[in-house]
Amino acid sequence: MRQDNIRIALVGNPNAGKSTLFNALTGMRQKTGNFPGVTVAKKTGTFKLSETGGGDGREVTLVDLPGTYSIYPKSADETVVMNILANPGNPDFPEVVIVVADASNLQRNLLLFTEISDLGLPVILALNMLDVAQSMGLSVNAVQLAMQLNVPVVNINARTGEGTDKLQAAVQQLLGQKAQRELAYFYDPAEDVPGLIEEVKGIHNLGNNYLALQYICQHDHFSFVEQPARVQLDKLIEKYGFDEHEFLASETISRYEKIKPIVSRAVKAEGITESPKWTRRLDHILLHPVWGYVIFGLVLMVVFQAIFAWASYPMDLLDAATASTIEWVKDILPPGVVNDLITDGILAGIGGVIIFVPQIAILFALVSILEESGYMARVMVIMDKLMRKFGLNGRSVVPLISGVACAVPAIMTTRSISSRHERLLTILVTPLMSCSARLPIYAILIALVVPSTKVFGILNVQGLVLLGLYLLGLVGALFSAWLLSIFIPKKETGYFMLEMPSYKFPRWGQVGYTMLESVKSFVFEAGKVIMAISIILWVVSSYGPGDNMQQAEESVLASMPGQPEEQVDAAVASARLENSYAGSFGRFIEPAIRPLGYDWKIGIALLASFAAREVFVGTMATIYSISGDSEDVLTVKQRLIQEKNAETGGPMYTPAVCYSLLMFYVFAMMCMSTIAVVYRETHGWKWPMIQLTYLMALAYVSAFAAYQIFS
Repeated sequence: MRQDNIRIALVGNPNAGKSTLFNALTGMRQKTGNFPGVTVAKKTGTFKLSETGGGDGREVTLVDLPGTYSIYPKSADETVVMNILANPGNPDFPEVVIVVADASNLQRNLLLFTEISDLGLPVILALNMLDVAQSMGLSVNAVQLAMQLNVPVVNINARTGEGTDKLQAAVQQLLGQKAQRELAYFYDPAEDVPGLIEEVKGIHNLGNNYLALQYICQHDHFSFVEQPARVQLDKLIEKYGFDEHEFLASETISRYEKIKPIVSRAVKAEGITESPKWTRRLDHILLHPVWGYVIFGLVLMVVFQAIFAWASYPMDLLDAATASTIEWVKDILPPGVVNDLITDGILAGIGGVIIFVPQIAILFALVSILEESGYMARVMVIMDKLMRKFGLNGRSVVPLISGVACAVPAIMTTRSISSRHERLLTILVTPLMSCSARLPIYAILIALVVPSTKVFGILNVQGLVLLGLYLLGLVGALFSAWLLSIFIPKKETGYFMLEMPSYKFPRWGQVGYTMLESVKSFVFEAGKVIMAISIILWVVSSYGPGDNMQQAEESVLASMPGQPEEQVDAAVASARLENSYAGSFGRFIEPAIRPLGYDWKIGIALLASFAAREVFVGTMATIYSISGDSEDVLTVKQRLIQEKNAETGGPMYTPAVCYSLLMFYVFAMMCMSTIAVVYRETHGWKWPMIQLTYLMALAYVSAFAAYQIFS
C-alpha cells in the first residue's frame, strides 16, 4: 500500500451524486486534468481523514471517475474506469473504492456495485439520495445491506455533507485492515468457462476470476495490455468458442437475480412508491411536447435579460475604474515607451475584457442554478426529440449546452456518445454554440447599435438581441449537423439514456463556487492570452518598416498648418498606426474584408482573435488607444463610437458594420484552442481543417449578407 499517496476512487451511475460527494469531501482542494495516457478529463482532490470520525488525520487523494452504469464501456470516458480498476500499475489505482448509489433506485445501482465488488477491491457502498427515497415511500436498511453484501454501507447526503464523517471512518477502517475480506462472487465466470478463466489467470498471473473475465472481454480497451497479449487472448477466445455477447447477457440476468432478493430484504415500501409529487407535476409541464419548449424559451429569455439588466451598473463602475486607472498610471509614470506600453498596450487590452466580468458571472450563476435545480436534465430530454431530426443523438445536447461556456471542454464531453458518426457530427458543430468568449464581443457591439429600451415595459431590447444571437448559433449548429450527416456515412445507431434527478433547491454555496471558478478561469486564462497579444500588438503598432512612420508623421504635419493641436495629434497617431507593421498587414488583408464593411483596423483585430475570440475587444482597445489622442483617456466603447470611416467621414461602427461583425463571430471558428482539441479528439488534421473551412465560409457569407442588408 502506498502510505505516502493513498488514493480513493469514486464510482457511480450518472446522477447518483458522485460529483456532489466529491465536492463535499474535497471542498476547494481540487484540480482538473487528464487521466494519464488518455484525453479524458478527470477531477482529483484531497481531504484529511477526520480524527473526530476515527481517522488518523492522513491526507488522501480522491479521484472522481467518469459516471457509468456498468464496468463494460460504451463510450471513451467509460473506458477509463476499468483501465484504472483493472491495472494496479496505473498511477490512479485506488486503495479503496467508494461506490455512490442512488437509494431511490437501488436495484439498478447495485449492478455496478456487484461488478466492482467481484473484482476483489476494498469497497464501500455510500447510499445517497435517501431523502428522495423517503419521499417515494421507501426506507432502506443500511445494516441489512451491509450484512448481505459483506462490505461497509454508509448513509450519506452528498448535498448537505451529512454522513461524510462516517464515510471517512469506513475508509480508515478499510485502510487499517491487513487481511482482505473473504470474496464471495456475485457472479463467478469460472462456473461457466472454467478452462478459459484458468488459462487467462495463469498467463497474466491473476488471482481473481472476474478480473480474468475482463481480460477476455475488454482486452482491446485495456491500454496496459500489449498487442501480442491481445492476439493471444483472441486465440484463447477462439479456442474455447467464447461468445462475449451471449455471456454478458447471461451475466447481467444472473446478477439481477441475486440483487433482487437483497433489495427486497433491505428496502421496505410504505404505500404507493413513486417519484415526489412536485417532480411529477412539474415534469407534466416541463416535459410537455409543446409547453416544454415554450418554457425553455422563456427561461433563456430571462437569462439573457438578466445578463444586460443586472450587469449594467457594475459594468459602468468597472468602465470608469479602468479609465481612471489608465489616466492615473499615465500621470505617475514619466512620458515615454514604458508609459505607452503599460497604458496603451497592457492596461487598455486587459481593461477591455474585465469590464465583462459581471456578465460572465451572471451567466454562469444562472446556468449553475438550472443545473442544481434538476431542470437542465429536463432540457436534455425534450431537446433529444429535436436532436434526432438533425442527425444527432440526445447525448449531443450535453456538449452543445456546455458549448455556451467553452467549446474546448464541451468537445471533450462528446466522449460519452457511443456512436462515432453522431460524436463526429457533434464535434463539428459544437463551436457554433456561442461561448462565453463571444459574450464581450456581443455585448459591446449590441451596446453600440441597439438602444437600451424596453418592450412591454419589462423586456430589454438588447437582451432580446443577445438571445437571438445565441439561438442563431443553435439553429446554425442543427442545420449544419443535418447537412454534414448527408456526407458523413452512418454505420451504427446511437442511443440516449439519462437518469432524471428530482427537483431540488440550488445549493447557493455551490452556485457561488461555480460562478467564482468560471470568472477566475475567464479572467486568468483569457488574461494571459490578452496580455501577450496586447504587448505584441503594441510593439507591431508602435514600430514600422524603415522610416515610413516618420515620413507619414511629417506629411500630416505639413498638410495641417494652423489646425487645432488635438486634431493634429489624432491625425499623426492615425497615420503612424497605418504605416506600422500592424497597419501594413491590415492594409494587406483589407481588400478581402472590405466587402464585409471592415477596414484594416478591424482586420488586425480579426486576425488577433484567432488566438481566442475575447481578444477582439482587447485588441480594439489597444489599437484605438494607440491611434487616439494620448492625453484623452477613453474606454474602448467610447473609442468605437467616435471612430470615423476614412472614406465617408461618418461613423465607422454603423449598424451595418456591427451586425456584420456579430454575424461573423456567431459562425466563425476563431479559436486555436478549439482547433487543437478537435485535432486531438479526431486523431488527425482532416476534420479540423474541414471544420475550419466550412465555418469560416459560413461566417464570411453571413457577414456579407448582413452588411448588404443593413447598408
